[in-house]
Amino acid sequence: MNAPHMSSPAPVTGSALLTNAVGLHARPSVKLTQLAKSFSSAVSVSTDAAGPWIDAKSPVKIMRVKAPKGTTLYFEASGDDAHEAVAALVALVERRFDEVEGDDHG
Repeated sequence: MNAPHMSSPAPVTGSALLTNAVGLHARPSVKLTQLAKSFSSAVSVSTDAAGPWIDAKSPVKIMRVKAPKGTTLYFEASGDDAHEAVAALVALVERRFDEVEGDDHG
């Protein structure tokens, strides 16, 4: 008796345009990783829809991205709360990481 192959569901994806003045630098990177870590799902980020994908829960890896303003960030998550994770990360980027424009000293 052959059981159907149990494959994990397709990852949840989303994207958002970086519109904050400093792009993905120190403070935004920390906020992104802290938010990603609040979800149990595996969460990855990329500056290209085809990858390479970076662990969104790794502050060191996220800091290396250094995406400037105008870059689209792509998110991918797999797990129980994948939809919530992607929605929250997209919202964070769309809110400009909750930073006040003109506050560019970080």
